[in-house]
Amino acid sequence: MSLPSHSRAALLRAFGEPASIEDVPVPQELEPGSLLVRISMASVCGTDVHIWEGGAFNASADNLPSVMGHEMVGEVVAFGEGPHKDSLDQPLSLGDRVVWTHAPCGRCFFCTVDRQPSLCSHRQSYGRLSAHRFPYLTGGFAEYCYVFPGSGRVRVPDEVRDSWAAPASCALRTVVHVLEQVGGVEPHETVVVQGAGPLGLYATAMLRAAGVGSIVVIGAPDSRLELATTYGATGCVSVEHVPDAAERARRVRDLTREGRGADVVLELSGAASAVPEGLALLRAGGRYGIAGQTNAVQAAIDPSVLVKKQLTLRGVLSAHVGHYWKALDFLRQTRETVDWDALTTAPVALDRVTMAMQSMKRGVMKPLIDPAL
Repeated sequence: MSLPSHSRAALLRAFGEPASIEDVPVPQELEPGSLLVRISMASVCGTDVHIWEGGAFNASADNLPSVMGHEMVGEVVAFGEGPHKDSLDQPLSLGDRVVWTHAPCGRCFFCTVDRQPSLCSHRQSYGRLSAHRFPYLTGGFAEYCYVFPGSGRVRVPDEVRDSWAAPASCALRTVVHVLEQVGGVEPHETVVVQGAGPLGLYATAMLRAAGVGSIVVIGAPDSRLELATTYGATGCVSVEHVPDAAERARRVRDLTREGRGADVVLELSGAASAVPEGLALLRAGGRYGIAGQTNAVQAAIDPSVLVKKQLTLRGVLSAHVGHYWKALDFLRQTRETVDWDALTTAPVALDRVTMAMQSMKRGVMKPLIDPAL
């Protein structure tokens, strides 16, 4: 097919400033192994908001202007030279819907020896690269996006809607990863989920599906905690109604077996005070998975707690392609039992990206962006 010469895209030109809707060149020659996709839906991630504000640990003025957004799903419109397959060796055709990973180099220590591509020293990350350099279109808030040769890609199951697949490409796959990093969770264990936003709600649903019998969600507002209960929480503690952290800890312990604390705590809120509180909620020998802290903050902790309780802490950055596949398959399996539409808003056009990010700061969970509007 004949490719368009330009694509409308939402550019970040200065931190904190409204997104600029501009025409960005569409690469006319694709590298071997790459794809060009037409974005069918994107969603706003909390990290997008942090990057927009300049506070995320991976935000850099050197990469401005950049096409914003990294949660997206799109239809394949062109292939670079090479096999027309996804990362699971399944055939891909023009028009197929895919999600795709950031692009690790495949050659550094972390890619090869450590086998943790999300830690790649030279990773090309969507929503963070300059729109002035090839391949220009490297973000989800645009009509088209370039999929790097090194990006893992997974075909989206027919049963999974665009509005579900877009947030799954970051929020849900991160939850898959953090649950893996804490060693999985057994049905008899008590899990405390810090945060009732998209990550916390995804985690609640996944824990319920895994048969976990005790799931306590800490967060706010009440409407999110009500949704958490619908998704599988067996107990909730509101940070609005119980503003004192010590009192919250007492209430959480009352919800755990023999009052000894949580077997597992998942930090999925991004709140600056969450990590010290999470350490207090864990039982001796407990496990802590931290995925929500993408903003640089100062938080005072007592490191002797790590020793006295003999705790295991695991931070989680992004995910690999297997986590993407598991996220999509989870949506496919639960499409009839979980109201995934409750997480998202009605889609808005590219020229309302700034409004969508502002709405997320006010408490909207997952604003959707439809570049075709």
